[in-house]
Amino acid sequence: MITAMSRQDLRAHLTATAIAGPVATPRENSLRKYPGIGARDPEHLFGLRPSATWDFDDVLKLMARRCGVSPDPQYTSGPDHIDPDLVLDGLDAMSQRLAAAAQAKATVVIATGHPAGLLAVHAELSRALTAAGCRLLTPGLLWNGDIGFGQREWAEVRYLDNVATLSSRGSLLHSHSPAPMEAMLQEMSLAGELPDLVIADHGLAGAAAQAGIRTVCFADCNDPGLFVGAEEGVVDVCVPIDDNVLPHLYAPVSAYLLHRSGLMRADHRPSAPPGVTVLQQRAGGAG
Repeated sequence: MITAMSRQDLRAHLTATAIAGPVATPRENSLRKYPGIGARDPEHLFGLRPSATWDFDDVLKLMARRCGVSPDPQYTSGPDHIDPDLVLDGLDAMSQRLAAAAQAKATVVIATGHPAGLLAVHAELSRALTAAGCRLLTPGLLWNGDIGFGQREWAEVRYLDNVATLSSRGSLLHSHSPAPMEAMLQEMSLAGELPDLVIADHGLAGAAAQAGIRTVCFADCNDPGLFVGAEEGVVDVCVPIDDNVLPHLYAPVSAYLLHRSGLMRADHRPSAPPGVTVLQQRAGGAG
């Protein structure tokens, strides 16, 4: 059985696996997305509607403070950076929300637009919350549509371990679209039961938060929209994290969340990460 790491040991793991510290997300990719907040570009807002005016400098300062990227506007290429201590602070805050949900036997929706990476964490949380007596809602099973944002691909909602994902023709999809969550929320509203808590990422998180649902989420350093949502108090907790490393590398992150929230069971066995080399750390490019 894997045991939860101490904060110090998890910090070392985060940097050793490039979940934090210098990450594989290129700085130029992050910077290209900052102007989209001020321009109210839906692709970068993830379903959120910021109330304040956000120019490039505002977003850069926010991302330096909330995520740990370099505040230097002259640093325009190379690896971006996520502060591991901010990751740990975010995980601590998220664990408090998980503990409260478990104590209240809350209704929860969990969803991910990054099934090749973050599904590993979401599935662990789903199983633990279910074991604690929470009810995991699975709306959207009849939804299908165009996920948009340039992909223009038909998709449907499928659940794995009660975690909503997007699927098309037998493949799970990487998506930042808020459209599926907006449809899921509409379905739940018509049924008279909205969730107490949403655990998600990207547009699936943004749409839920904008609808007034308590939402905790993960976001990479090139996802400024969710950090803006957290700054404006719409997103409850936004944990900075590289969202596309190999799934097994997140096992200590899951274990830390379960331990800190009191959800770790004696028989709980999240898969332990084997030793990895730097070449094994990254699952793909910037998402």
